[in-house]
Amino acid sequence: MKTVAEILTLSAQFLKEKGCPRYRRDAEDLLAHALKLKRLDLYMQHDQPIQEKELEILRGFLSRAGKGEPIEYMTGEVPFYDCAIEVGPAVLIPRPETEILVDQACKSLRSSGEMTAWDICTGSGCIGIAVKKACPHLQLSLSDISDQALRFASRNAKKNSVDVEILKGDLLAPFAGRKADVIFCNPPYISSKEFLALDRSVKDFEPEEALIGGEDGFSFYQRLAEGLPDYLHPHAKIFFEIGGNQGEAVLKLFSGNPWKNARVEKDWGGKDRFFFLEFE
Repeated sequence: MKTVAEILTLSAQFLKEKGCPRYRRDAEDLLAHALKLKRLDLYMQHDQPIQEKELEILRGFLSRAGKGEPIEYMTGEVPFYDCAIEVGPAVLIPRPETEILVDQACKSLRSSGEMTAWDICTGSGCIGIAVKKACPHLQLSLSDISDQALRFASRNAKKNSVDVEILKGDLLAPFAGRKADVIFCNPPYISSKEFLALDRSVKDFEPEEALIGGEDGFSFYQRLAEGLPDYLHPHAKIFFEIGGNQGEAVLKLFSGNPWKNARVEKDWGGKDRFFFLEFE
């Protein structure tokens, strides 16, 4: 029987040969998941033998990872801003960069009074749930057009012990006749051309409908610019995630009345990624 350390080395080598960029970390995460251990425990128990039934589980994971499937879909959960977010192929995998948006929102909203907040195109619910957990005074609604996504969002709200309203519909449609103080939205913003150039782990496995925002990737922002004013209370705050080359265009789209204090913020890679503004 091979030990934990030996199997970890062999797994990392396999993933390296398959072109996985994070081959060592992925091997650690998959082995820990197969053994039902924490990643650190692999090193605390490095000389322990691995049973054949555990190896069979690991081989299945490694085969899938070698074909490009994100390991997050195999482990089924992602840590995100003090939350545990359940994920599967029906929802996008929360990216660490999106925690920047959540952090900015929390800093802006933590000392406010009770406010109505909507997380539109919520997917797994990660943005709204993380902000709600840090700012429990928000009255939060999560909306999406996908039934499957909303099932994930509902489970994640319960998993993280936050109380939310779940609504189904296209963009602003679920909120007819209502107004909000805060809007979060990470809509599909990849162009059709950009989609073809995405890494296989994204293009082949994550939901296409949650990625492509029309031919130019801009259609959801155009719809929001037109529709949002009828759904906002005065001085409402808006937090968007945007594409890395969309900052200038989004600023132009939301320039002038009734918008103010618009600004673009960059991600850790120095690309435009977040857009914040207020309603007059």
